[in-house]
Amino acid sequence: MQLVIISGRSGSGKSAALHALEDLGYYAIDNLPAGLLIPLAEQARIQSNLSRVAVSIDARNLSRDLDHFPTIMQELTAEGVEVNVVYLNASAKTLLERFSSTRRRHPLTREGKLSLSEAIDKEQQLLDPLANVAQLTLDTTRLSVHELRSTIAREVAKSANQPTTLLFQSFGFKKGVPLDADLVFDVRCLPNPFWEIKLRGLTGLDSQVIDFFKESSRPQEMFDDIKSFVEHWLPRFVESNRSYVAVCIGCTGGQHRSVYLAEKLGQHFQELHPDVQIRHRELNLNKQTN
Repeated sequence: MQLVIISGRSGSGKSAALHALEDLGYYAIDNLPAGLLIPLAEQARIQSNLSRVAVSIDARNLSRDLDHFPTIMQELTAEGVEVNVVYLNASAKTLLERFSSTRRRHPLTREGKLSLSEAIDKEQQLLDPLANVAQLTLDTTRLSVHELRSTIAREVAKSANQPTTLLFQSFGFKKGVPLDADLVFDVRCLPNPFWEIKLRGLTGLDSQVIDFFKESSRPQEMFDDIKSFVEHWLPRFVESNRSYVAVCIGCTGGQHRSVYLAEKLGQHFQELHPDVQIRHRELNLNKQTN
């Protein structure tokens, strides 16, 4: 039995992720109490149509069940169940905006004891036992529903023998570190093309900016150090059954230095690793808003 557990803070996209798996042939169950996971696995042994199951678990669960989730997961694994925990998250500001736009009530505010912002913070604490054991954590702050469904289909529904996906993502620190980052490297110490008027409107993908970086030895030194670190530790991530490893490279605005290095690293590892992706968060965001 393959069991995918979707969890995360309310408003982060759990329903969209669960529906994506249902469309791919998974037997989907929304808001299953964590204490029923083991009986579900026992039932799956009897019914052949329950070989691939996806369930969502959120903060409406009993807190004691959430606290015991790591133990429940160990018992499922011991019984031969292939468990994959996916945790969705987004910035508190984004979650507040989503609840305001849809006018939905947060499940933890229904008793009237917590404000929306307090409920969002409390929910993170309740779900920490699941977040801490997740094989895949996705930051949906800047993902559309279509991008989320595509990521779930690609990273979760793939067969167990497919390789770990290695993502190199550039970003700007002024817009925050990606929540789904596994490794973060700060490259703001490198020469900045922003101060060259003719380069300011370009990106780290343009030949003029690439030539600018080649004039200094420091970008190459930074590339060599990050490359060596990832080459050394990537096998350890793979050994721990990680389906997704996000290496995030940050500069101030996410336009020049981080883009150049993320692209260069991605191209290097595409020759060494079977599944490598390159993403430029701020550049992609600009395309969406233009």
